[in-house]
Amino acid sequence: MKKIDDKFVIESFYKELDMQKLFNKDMKRYMKLLKFERHEYLCREDEELKYFMFLVQGKAKVFKSLPNGRSSLLSFYNSFRAIGDIEFIKEEVVSGTLQALSTCYCLAIPMDIARSQLIEDSKFLKFACESLAEKLAAISMNSSINLLYPLENRLASYINELLLINNNESLYVDFDESLVNIAEHLGSSYRHLLRTLNVLCEKEVLQKDDKGYSIINKKKLVELAGDLYKDVKFI
Repeated sequence: MKKIDDKFVIESFYKELDMQKLFNKDMKRYMKLLKFERHEYLCREDEELKYFMFLVQGKAKVFKSLPNGRSSLLSFYNSFRAIGDIEFIKEEVVSGTLQALSTCYCLAIPMDIARSQLIEDSKFLKFACESLAEKLAAISMNSSINLLYPLENRLASYINELLLINNNESLYVDFDESLVNIAEHLGSSYRHLLRTLNVLCEKEVLQKDDKGYSIINKKKLVELAGDLYKDVKFI
């Protein structure tokens, strides 16, 4: 994480996103700009969250550790998203891990200042409630997807999301981490994931070479992906 002390950039994000509508008072003076490189963690499960953050640029994924030691993919985050609403209200440690899939920029308010300045702010509390409701709906849907949809569809959706990160400029599948971890996130075994990748190759959706996988039929991929793991926006 890198702190960027640039008041002009902070003010530009603040105005461009019309963030003043979220507050009864001007909170711009308390905000800092944080930069996270790809693969960095914006927050980690069971750690104290030092900032209430707004993801204003970039893409990330949120996943949860399970009692059996594995992890489960909950959702993808695009900007604009709030990070820390649960922790703000319940004053608890972070409930899930958020990892950058691209360079991410966040406007951040120190959590102690957020609690002291916003705990009675009716506009902000309404926003926080809407944020929590949307996240609950998205996580509930994605949990159902992990249980009810075949891995082929879930994997296609995951690959499609990775493609969107690159703005469709490349059809090479740049997996953001090891296939072992991806299998865990998708609620699968590593062997099942490899078998499913082979199936997508047999269906001429993907093609494997020495470097990895590339997409040879994007239309088929999108059809298989549907709207699974679709990010839910709330403002």
